[in-house]
Amino acid sequence: MEKNASKKLDKSTEEKIKSAARLLFQQKGFAGTKTRDIAEAAGINLALLNYYFRSKEKLFELIMKESLGGFFSVLKNIFNDPNSTFEEKIEQLADTYISNLLLNPDIPTFILSEVRNNPETLLAVMNSKTFMIESVFLAQLQEKIKQGECQPIHPMHFLMNLLGMTVFPFVSKPMLLHLGIKSESDFTALLEERKKLIPIWIKAMLKT
Repeated sequence: MEKNASKKLDKSTEEKIKSAARLLFQQKGFAGTKTRDIAEAAGINLALLNYYFRSKEKLFELIMKESLGGFFSVLKNIFNDPNSTFEEKIEQLADTYISNLLLNPDIPTFILSEVRNNPETLLAVMNSKTFMIESVFLAQLQEKIKQGECQPIHPMHFLMNLLGMTVFPFVSKPMLLHLGIKSESDFTALLEERKKLIPIWIKAMLKT
C-alpha cells in the first residue's frame, strides 16, 4: 500500500510541476521562466523540482511536445488525408485551428516567442518537412495549379495567409478588446464566424 501511495504521490507531484511549467512557459516563454518560479507555482521546493526534471531545458522540451505535439498532429492528419478534397481541407484547417486556439489561447503567443528564441525545438516538434512540404494538401494544390483551376502560388503564401487569418486575432486579442469588441463572448462569436469566412476568403484569393 505504501509503495502504491508513493507512486501516486510521485505522479501527482510530477503533474503539478508540468501544469505550473506549462502555464508559465506559455505566458513568459522559455527565457522568461525561472525554475524557481515553476517550483513556487507548483507549491514545491526547488530541490524537488530538480529531482523530477534535471533541467529547465528538458522540462521545456516535454511541455512543448505535450502542448504542441497533439495540436500539430491533428493538423498533419488534415494536410495528409487522402480522402478529403483540397477545398474540404481548407475548411477543416480553419475550423481546427480556431477551435484549438479558443481552447488554448496562450499557444499563439507561446509559439511566436519560441519561433524567435528557440526555433530548433519548435520545428522538431512540428516536423515541418512532412507537415507541409511533403503533404497531400500541397500535391492537391500543385495539381490544381497544373490544371489551371487556381492561381500559381507558392505554398508558403497559402500557409502564411492561413496563419495570419487564424492566429493574428488571438495574438492581438487585448488590442481588439480595447478597440471595439465588447466582451470575451463577442470575441468567441466573431472567431466562430471566421471559421466559415476564412475558407471563402482563401478560395476567392486562389481563383484564376
